[in-house]
Amino acid sequence: MPDILLVKTSSLGDVVHNLPVVSDIVRHVPDARVDWVVEATFAPISRMHPQVRTVIPCSLRRWSRHLLQPSTWAEVGTLRRELTRVRYDAIIDTQGLLKSALVATLANGVSHGLDWRSSREPLRAFYDHVYPVSRDWHAVERNRALAGQVLDYRPDSPPVYGLAAPSTDTSAFGLPTTTAGFLVLLHATSADRKLWPEDRWRELIVRLRSRHCGCVLVWGDDAERIRAERIAGGQACVTVLPKLDLPAIAAVLAMARGVVGVDTGLTHLAAALGRPTVGIYVDTDPGATGVLAPACAENVGNVGRPPQVAEVLAAIDRVGG
Repeated sequence: MPDILLVKTSSLGDVVHNLPVVSDIVRHVPDARVDWVVEATFAPISRMHPQVRTVIPCSLRRWSRHLLQPSTWAEVGTLRRELTRVRYDAIIDTQGLLKSALVATLANGVSHGLDWRSSREPLRAFYDHVYPVSRDWHAVERNRALAGQVLDYRPDSPPVYGLAAPSTDTSAFGLPTTTAGFLVLLHATSADRKLWPEDRWRELIVRLRSRHCGCVLVWGDDAERIRAERIAGGQACVTVLPKLDLPAIAAVLAMARGVVGVDTGLTHLAAALGRPTVGIYVDTDPGATGVLAPACAENVGNVGRPPQVAEVLAAIDRVGG
């Protein structure tokens, strides 16, 4: 039985984009055992794929800020011991960054990565084998193509994310109970330039209210909470949830009638959970990193062209939200 290690540490959207690689591997190499090293923050997502044997958490972001602390190097040593417990038949770095390449060198086995034309950083020296993958392809397909070359198969079907939604008790969250269900509106993102204007969110809510559909807003920090409350504007049809951890948010997304979100990892997670999803793009190209779930997702907008509310509503109708 081949032992495979996937290296895709962050961010949330990138981790979601790597899930179809697991599904591809177990389909084409059915006796494979798949492990995954990932940032501890996003480990719950990797654990949601039932075909991942072991999730190995790391804390690269925190370690990079505290390189001189002995505790950092103690944790790095613990990670290295974990990564050398198994002799891997293939270590596949689908991230293609210096940080992920360094993690791959800690593991025991034959390492594989992108060649110098295919990655953003020149990393050939870190791998035993490298492969070409077009930089014009969507991130999901780039990941799948690399793993396919390593393990000698061709991904020949739509991506399968394979997620099993967590069984979280949501009864205390105050979710809407309207007969038409509720839509989750993911208004927050890590970069202000990716935000959709608040007045358009409010207009969207008014239009959804006329359809007797409730709206749910989630948030991660105080600034996002304040923004969510501004967008909600005290309307009875809108629920601003309490602060939730990642598994709880995943459970809410899985229950939603549909999801509308900006360019953020949670929007990709919603589509991966099979929910009708509309991705709103304002400052990034959806062709490269847009929501990709052909049966249930659609992207609207593009760089410098924030979509109008009517476009979003039409997309909601098309995906069945």
